[in-house]
Amino acid sequence: MEKTDIKNLTLQGLEAYISGLGKERFRAKQIFKWLYQMDATDFDEMTNVSKEFRAVLQERAQISNLVPEAVEASEDGTRKYLFRLSDGATVESVLIPDEGRNTLCISSQVGCAMKCAFCLTGTFGLARDLTTSEIVNQVCAVKREHPVNNIVFMGMGEPLANLGAVIPAVNILTDPDGFQFSTRKVTVSTSGLVPQMAELGRGCTVNLAVSLNATTDEVRDQIMPVNRAYPLKELLAACKAFPLPSRRWITIEYVMIRDLNDTLEDAKRLVRLISNIPSKVNLIPFNEHDGCGFKSPTQDTIDRFHKYLLDKHVTVITRSSRGGDISAACGQLKGKLDQMGRE
Repeated sequence: MEKTDIKNLTLQGLEAYISGLGKERFRAKQIFKWLYQMDATDFDEMTNVSKEFRAVLQERAQISNLVPEAVEASEDGTRKYLFRLSDGATVESVLIPDEGRNTLCISSQVGCAMKCAFCLTGTFGLARDLTTSEIVNQVCAVKREHPVNNIVFMGMGEPLANLGAVIPAVNILTDPDGFQFSTRKVTVSTSGLVPQMAELGRGCTVNLAVSLNATTDEVRDQIMPVNRAYPLKELLAACKAFPLPSRRWITIEYVMIRDLNDTLEDAKRLVRLISNIPSKVNLIPFNEHDGCGFKSPTQDTIDRFHKYLLDKHVTVITRSSRGGDISAACGQLKGKLDQMGRE
């Protein structure tokens, strides 16, 4: 009999599972706290659960776990983790320290099918979706070594293409009996899958980040194939309709690429596009990597773009490049180790 991986279950799912074993539903809350607040990796650690029931769980269920296969540490404190999954596939997570807070960037798929022209992960293609347990186990593994204050689904994969695992993972992360992250501290990013944006909003309370990266359909078609299915007008309408708790903003991610989308005209169009959306802009200077001909914008160009948005009363930050000495662009560590394995 195949054992049930209980880290694939939300608290409600675990309650139903426990009830199906003939036990009281409140036991689920006890087990949930052991998993995510005390990081139990074996049922025998759960001392407030009877030995008899622990034996039943050992027979019927399992507690999955991830241990980093490789870790790279940057001089700026950024740490990149490579995890090998049970089928041999690999995914990455990145821990980014900033002003006393640690933000963990986690993956939702092995590879990615979106084929964004500037993204290294897209060159791998999509191998498969991650399970809910594979998503939350990235958090468990990193929390054993370092405190984690914020979670962003901005690693490998398109989270909204895997909502069947991502929504339960978000609910585990934010459950008061689970990881206990505030919904303000968890952000899901998308390249612009419009129908799934509405589904995400119905399935959980979470921050949303949208990778815009262009101010015209012509340029966005060129660098983000998803735009051909859901062009800017539809994407921005979905942003406006996304259910946000009061005083929350959508994060507009904008990867700046030299001589492609970094002009003052782009800045002006960007202001117009987001004028009726509660939003903040995250400017991300392109991180150059092998196999991609795009170039990083000049510092003057970045500063001019940033200042224009500020002058128009747009809340904007420019993301500083982190972990440049440790393959920190998403997919670089995986690509490097995969190459080593072929040599």
